[in-house]
Amino acid sequence: MKEQLISVIVIAYNIEKLLPRCMDSVLAQTYPNLEIILIDDGSTDSTGAICDNYGKEHEKVTVIHRQNGGISAARNSGLAIAKGDFIGYVDGDDYIEPTMYETMYKACMEHDAKVAVCTYREEGEGATPCNPTGNIIPLTREEALEWYVNGHEKYRLYNSVWSKLFSREVVGGVLFPEGRNSEDIMYTTRALAKADKSVFVDEALYHYIVSRQDSVMNQRLAERRFGDEIPFWREQEQHLSGLGMQEFADKSAYRFYRKMLFYYIDFCDRKMFDSAAKLAGMLRSEKERIREVYGRDFVATGDKVRMKVFLTWPKGYYHIVRLYEKLVIPLRQ
Repeated sequence: MKEQLISVIVIAYNIEKLLPRCMDSVLAQTYPNLEIILIDDGSTDSTGAICDNYGKEHEKVTVIHRQNGGISAARNSGLAIAKGDFIGYVDGDDYIEPTMYETMYKACMEHDAKVAVCTYREEGEGATPCNPTGNIIPLTREEALEWYVNGHEKYRLYNSVWSKLFSREVVGGVLFPEGRNSEDIMYTTRALAKADKSVFVDEALYHYIVSRQDSVMNQRLAERRFGDEIPFWREQEQHLSGLGMQEFADKSAYRFYRKMLFYYIDFCDRKMFDSAAKLAGMLRSEKERIREVYGRDFVATGDKVRMKVFLTWPKGYYHIVRLYEKLVIPLRQ
């Protein structure tokens, strides 16, 4: 049987020095039946010319030039012309292993899965170590959502769409919300909730370039968290509840509130006290929902204590956490 077509959508914006490595890695794929949609999102350097060169030299590459509108709008323009039975995404400043799409496609075929997820390796200053096992693990819809929403002690199922291969059956008609960051949260949520089966490939097939200075993910922190991330996490809870998956909706809320405590600590560490106060006020206004969620059996006792302290005395919670890290953790170690 002929391999199905995979559409790989690559987004490029002002990355003239990094794009060749990315494109060469996509063109070097051992999976033969690829179409590569390369989108220049209004670059002002030589990125556009580099895109055109790849389009001229390689029959598989289709180039789109568009006015700068952000990664979501660029991806949507690629989806509008994609012909593949499966869809993959690559950010133009990253690169991938030669076997990435062959490995993920074969995993989907062998396990009748509609979504494949791989591990990724961070590259650059501050990169987190990665020690993949090489295991390939089929997941039911419920197992995949459990890993994604509530976490797993050993494996990480991230939001990022670039670490995944999606069957058109589960993402057909799904678009990215334009003009916002953290757009992957709901795209991945919708796909996993729709897929009867997924498969986790614990191989570092994607290389994610960590940039502490230039990345949009590190700019306008409060704006991004309050304007993008928090609304998307709330939408995830609502979406799961609307599908009749109330336990997963409650677990989504639990994960959200845990994350908010981390955000509070981070805001205080950065001396962003207005943002910390705003976050504290938001959580205090939701005490009833928090009590409901934190009354569930899946909530850890330590988390219940931490949330109770926070809601009673946010500033005190911050000092207790820092004191605990300074005095207790070194003793345990």
